[in-house]
Amino acid sequence: MTGGFLYVCARPQRDAATAEWASFRDGLGVADDDLVHHDLVREPLPADLGRYAGVVVGGSPFNVTDTGKTDAQLRLEHDLETLASAALTGRTRAMFTCFGIGVVTRLLGGAVTLDHPEGTGPAEIALTAEGMRDELFGILDPRFVALTAHKEGTAAVPPGATLLASNEACPVQAYRAGVSLWATQFHPEPTADAFVARMTVYRAAGYFDADAFDEVAAHVRTASVEQPTLLLRTFAAQALAA
Repeated sequence: MTGGFLYVCARPQRDAATAEWASFRDGLGVADDDLVHHDLVREPLPADLGRYAGVVVGGSPFNVTDTGKTDAQLRLEHDLETLASAALTGRTRAMFTCFGIGVVTRLLGGAVTLDHPEGTGPAEIALTAEGMRDELFGILDPRFVALTAHKEGTAAVPPGATLLASNEACPVQAYRAGVSLWATQFHPEPTADAFVARMTVYRAAGYFDADAFDEVAAHVRTASVEQPTLLLRTFAAQALAA
């Protein structure tokens, strides 16, 4: 691997995508030139994944459980499965977040359902015993706060995966699978202010009551989300050292 990182964007909204890239850049602790922005909504997955030390996959308003998917969404999901397969076999190192965990769960033969949604805002998450021993998650506090906003979730740990983090609302918050793939339901990258800015883009998308925007935003801003950033810093450091 030659170093540097790839951010794979699954968001059709360009403003949200650019802001998410910046959040990942800051979370990973890398320079602008060291995090390549790839728009998977409009361009197929690049073939040269091996040139990057690691890949991070952002969230999306898409859902694995969507019906009547467009050709663009179907192609995007197929490309994410290709990326996940590469990470499962060690051909790259990847972290999938939010929407991405659903794609990986389905690829592994697990079920994605609408039974475990979480509202927009901070959620307390607990590491499992395996999470405390994991090379990435083991640096986190046993209980930490992260930001969530999703309509679907993984029903149970998919075959072959190891549960790393959980909470009552969404029992599968994070897992490790294969050689070098991690997946999180929560968002590890945004600061509270960045998350509020993202909320403005998705105000009418059904993640929260649009009329309660100010109240939800104020609650988000109470969150201390340094722990998830540590997760990204460790991912970057270990990827570069591999």
